[in-house]
Amino acid sequence: MRHAVRPMTRFMPRSREAACRPALCLAFCMVILIAPTGAAKAQTTPNTDAASGQAIPQAAPAAAPAAQPTFSVSVTREVLVAALGFLEPRTLEAHSARDFCLWGLDGLTAIDPTLSVTESRPEVSAAPAPASGAAMAAEKTASDASPQAPALLTVLQGQTVVFSRVMPASDSNGAWADLVTAAMQAAWQHSATLRDAGSDALLQGFFDELFNHLDPYSRYLGPSPATSDRTRRTGNTGTVGLSLGQSGRMIVITAVNANGPAWEAGVDTGERLVSVNGRTTHGQDAATVQSWLEGDEHTSVTLGIAAKGHRTTTLRLERTQVPPETVFASTDGPFTVLRVTSFSTQTAEEISQYIDQVVDEPTPDAPSPPVSKSRAAGIILDLRGDRGGVLQQAVTTAALLLDHGVAVTTHGRNPLANHIWAVQGGDMTNGTPVVILVDGRTASAAEILASALADHRRAVVIGSETLGKGLVQVIGQMPNGGELFVTWSRNQAPLGWPIQGLGVMPQVCTSLGAKSLQAQLSALKQGTTLQSEAVQLARAARYPVPVPKILDIRKHCPAAIGSDADMDAARVLLSSPAAYRAALESVPDENSAPIH
Repeated sequence: MRHAVRPMTRFMPRSREAACRPALCLAFCMVILIAPTGAAKAQTTPNTDAASGQAIPQAAPAAAPAAQPTFSVSVTREVLVAALGFLEPRTLEAHSARDFCLWGLDGLTAIDPTLSVTESRPEVSAAPAPASGAAMAAEKTASDASPQAPALLTVLQGQTVVFSRVMPASDSNGAWADLVTAAMQAAWQHSATLRDAGSDALLQGFFDELFNHLDPYSRYLGPSPATSDRTRRTGNTGTVGLSLGQSGRMIVITAVNANGPAWEAGVDTGERLVSVNGRTTHGQDAATVQSWLEGDEHTSVTLGIAAKGHRTTTLRLERTQVPPETVFASTDGPFTVLRVTSFSTQTAEEISQYIDQVVDEPTPDAPSPPVSKSRAAGIILDLRGDRGGVLQQAVTTAALLLDHGVAVTTHGRNPLANHIWAVQGGDMTNGTPVVILVDGRTASAAEILASALADHRRAVVIGSETLGKGLVQVIGQMPNGGELFVTWSRNQAPLGWPIQGLGVMPQVCTSLGAKSLQAQLSALKQGTTLQSEAVQLARAARYPVPVPKILDIRKHCPAAIGSDADMDAARVLLSSPAAYRAALESVPDENSAPIH
């Protein structure tokens, strides 16, 4: 059940109930290591004269030397064990712990070029000549039966061996973690360059070199950047979702995050924040008052809010994690524009809130039976520059606009990576025409949403070829607070074509110039499409697609940065039912598309 429709110009829905929010998530175990820190302090006593027992005057103590960087053996090993265990069953192609570690150890050379890592087998010295032919035959038999000499891993600094050890079995994660940790420790002791870089740099270099052998999207984030990235996805701890500014000596509310408790409580932009927990905000700067709003999650904060011409109202809100807003609404004539900057954990929820406002629907407690819903003039989803984010949020957003169908399928080596992401439940917009704007920066989850709606003939895609990032990463949290992003599946659009490399071919191409765009729009108004061949060619592709073929397809609408022409074309299509319908039908239907 949905909430009552609020005035369109405000875009400020109060209810947090969503009409269609499938809960889709993946859970992963997190290994936590708490390492003791701190070094023992040595006690010192002044020197004394043996005869008198008097203290000998000492020279002023020299300045204490700067603390030397330390290499944590335990933390490094724990991270490596966790990483190898996470990687082995999830990468798109099978690799052993040996592969991962030999690739990663090249990170030592990347930081300090005087270091090198080699793999070799020791030479077996010749044995004394046997005394007789029988003895010679016996020795040959024993030699044939003996195993090959074990391989050695050697770390060199110039021509000097700083570390050498027999390599373990290829799939022994713990033994390989021990070996790599010992090699790093030895290199650390001999290389001032490594010590200057710091122990975090050793792990970063290890994973950078390892992932260089996999794909462009797998990566490692150290503890600090991983924390920032988690905040971007899930929000800060303990806030109410308000942004503040100053007007003279007063504090005013400049923005209300649709994901936060202040939004639900009805706080509006332009209102004055008079007090926080009884403390007046008058004369304070905005940054100081903003800090008053923050605190531990699930704690309460009391706000004094005053709208112009009204008395102060007291609100008691509970602080919570508030993901950053990713959806920004505006109007363009009769059309609603929803600009989506990324797909965070609440993007589909934000979109559903705005869609609720543009659809004329009776409230649940209406006294008379519901009547047929009307539909809006048109919705423009602006995904230009959207680099993607959480896959499930793209699928959930598709579910808001589709009655039913497959949004995307994912295929990987790990059985858990194989999914058919199907949606059902009903189109919230009652069939409102939808146009999606894309450009060469549109990627990942944004491409999933665009391809899902286009393949089901639910939206017209306008712009240029998108980036073509059709690989999905799974996140593993490491004991040191860092994170591994590991590619474990490929995306396949509803009609069976791979997004990776190809990207999404628009039904209306704006990157071929104004003359071409005008010709396309004129043809669409007549019920034909000039992009039909390119669209059909892209939809007929099947994995694996050779690079030359990918380039041949993409040249029909080269990737470009979005421009005003995109929005102009959207207005034309939404104003012409014939042009909109022709553009939709340029995509093959499920029956005419090639078999997957």
